[in-house]
Parts: sequence; structure tokens; C-alpha cells
Amino acid sequence: MHSDPLTPNQIAALHQRATAAAQNSHSPYSHFRVGAALLLHADERQDGAMVAGTNVENASYRLTSCAEQAAIAAAVTLYGPDLRIRAIAVVNLNSAACTPCGACRQTILEFSTPETLVFYPSATGETVQTTLAALLPAAFRLLPE
Repeated sequence: MHSDPLTPNQIAALHQRATAAAQNSHSPYSHFRVGAALLLHADERQDGAMVAGTNVENASYRLTSCAEQAAIAAAVTLYGPDLRIRAIAVVNLNSAACTPCGACRQTILEFSTPETLVFYPSATGETVQTTLAALLPAAFRLLPE
């Protein structure tokens, strides 16, 4: 699935949606407020939609939902399981580095291609742009791309 490069406006919109989602974070334990926004590949059903999610903590930390997984669950609910993620932006309101965790990388992979763009804040506060293949080089995949 090949696409044109993202425009600066699309990247800015992704970050804005992710930041808005982080405002609604339920993080009473860690106070680490994370938001994620997906840009879906354009087709007759998805039309390049953006879908966001936030982290939802639980007193039993194992039951916490990451922002990336919340965004993906919302997108599947809206557009069905055949959606494909073109890009994902992850932000936090804590001015901290915030790359997707291993479980989120695997979940993103389920709905992506190796070329899916991933944006996240680095330890210096700058936004890193990479691909899913770079974040998950030895990906475990059962379904064809």
C-alpha cells in the first residue's frame, strides 16, 4: 500500500488530535497523560480519517490501556477490521520521551505495513519520525501485508 508523503498540515493535525486526546487521559496513578492519533489510509470507507485515543489506567496496572491501543480499538469500531494505518502520532503532556511500548508496536503492526509512519517525542523533546519497520524490525506477523 503506497501513499504520497504526509503533508505538514496532516502531521500537525495528527499531533493536535493526539494532544487533545491526552487531555482526557485517565492516569490517576502515574499521572503520565498520553494521546495517540491515527491517520488511516484513504479508501471508499475510511477516506483518510483520523481517530484518536488516550491511556486509561487501572488500579491493577496490568489492566491499563495504552493510548495507541485505545485509538486502534476506536478505529476498528468505526471502520471495521480491514482498516490500515498510514501514520500514528503519540504525544504526552509530561514533556517526556514516549515511544510506543512493545505491546503497542505489535498491535499497530496488526493494522499496518512496514512503511507506516510513527511520530513520537524524544528525550530532547523533539518529534521523531520513523517507520514501524524501524521500531519493530523482527516483527511477528501471521496475516499477509
